[in-house]
Amino acid sequence: MTPTQGFAAQSATTPLGPFTFERRVVGPTDVQFEILYCGVCHSDLHQVRNEWKGTIYPIVPGHEIVGRVTAVGAQVSKFKTGDLAAVGCLVDSCRDCDNCKRGLEQFCRNGAIGTYNGKDKHTGGVTYGGYSKQIVVDERFVLQVSDKLPLETVAPLLCAGITTYSPLRHWKVGKGHQVAVLGLGGLGHMAVKFAASFGAEVTVLSTSPQKEKDALGLGAHHFAMTKDPAQLKALANKFDFIIDTVSAPHDYSQYLKLLNTDGVMICVGIPPTPIEIAGFSLLNNRRSIAGSSIGGLPETQEMLDYCAAHNITSDVEIIEMAYINEAYERMLKGDVKYRFVIDMATL
Repeated sequence: MTPTQGFAAQSATTPLGPFTFERRVVGPTDVQFEILYCGVCHSDLHQVRNEWKGTIYPIVPGHEIVGRVTAVGAQVSKFKTGDLAAVGCLVDSCRDCDNCKRGLEQFCRNGAIGTYNGKDKHTGGVTYGGYSKQIVVDERFVLQVSDKLPLETVAPLLCAGITTYSPLRHWKVGKGHQVAVLGLGGLGHMAVKFAASFGAEVTVLSTSPQKEKDALGLGAHHFAMTKDPAQLKALANKFDFIIDTVSAPHDYSQYLKLLNTDGVMICVGIPPTPIEIAGFSLLNNRRSIAGSSIGGLPETQEMLDYCAAHNITSDVEIIEMAYINEAYERMLKGDVKYRFVIDMATL
């Protein structure tokens, strides 16, 4: 075991602070890399504060991780010392079930292992995430990163990027489709970039009028204020797809009415309370509501390669590690454009 430094929460009500823990020794198929940047996801906050229940303390969050390889195991073939590397939301799975064999490790029948707050089958303890100096992960769950893009802007692609890329690809969204993106935050701004890049006509739905300029600058074609009943009425039956990125409680039925015949509302945000839906909002127009969760390793690599080829990155605000508790409070207020990324050199 190798000692390393990180930032952890000791309980649901205490702030994150310095924490020393151990990483496993590099095994035959392992890649070890120094973490250079780590994105701050809203799910980090959910888990730190035990809003989804089941958090094991102390918790070291972080699953949007990029860095440079410092050691590899004897059987590693895809990486060598000095290479750029990345890890997203998963560090392992059973690898044997039908979903794992299809490259859908996020839906592992036996339980995918999260980058943090997961069961570490190597140590018997808990996995610790990217708010730390270094990480050791099996080669199969490490991703290759192009040097064409600024590394700090790549980090959020490992969650915010793949979370929005995956459903757009699954539902084959592209030219000729009318797509609404509900919420313009860390997930929403990536949904806009990808949907526009794929050729869809994109409308941002937001409660914040000041976000209109940003939405259009990110690639959206239209903007609508969801607090204005007249604007929502004008959008009735318009969209083929709605990408719902909102993680706070909201009125799903109100937005389902905006879907055209056979339209699909795809939920990628995770509110802490159960969803309530009026039945007729689904029955009319044969609408559907669906969910999507990140992507498997092959699709995540595909997404990173697509971003490198099309110059797509996240819009980020770089912060120091010591600022993380203030960043969480600002994130709750929506006061970030559009993803905090920690410069791990400041740890």
